Amino acid sequence: IQLHPPYNVILHNDDYHSFEYVSRMLKTLVAYTEEKGFKLAEEVHLKGKVIVLTTSLEHAELKRDQIIGYGPDLRARVPTGPLGCYIEPVPMD
Repeated sequence: IQLHPPYNVILHNDDYHSFEYVSRMLKTLVAYTEEKGFKLAEEVHLKGKVIVLTTSLEHAELKRDQIIGYGPDLRARVPTGPLGCYIEPVPMD
């Protein structure tokens, strides 16, 4: 049996989207609690990127597309585009 390799959904930091936006988006799209979403928002802010989900390729592609298409951050100081998000295979040792 050949297993499909897992993929990471990775969020990139920017200086435009609020922590509240990221937390709400992750609650809506990934079913995380507000606390978990806020922790991930803090981590992406501090480290520049964060893995938000590890899953199958098809599910990772869906979540990436949903994150990119989530909509504007209405609390942002300037008009925002989509969050930076991409997928990559989990490195296999």
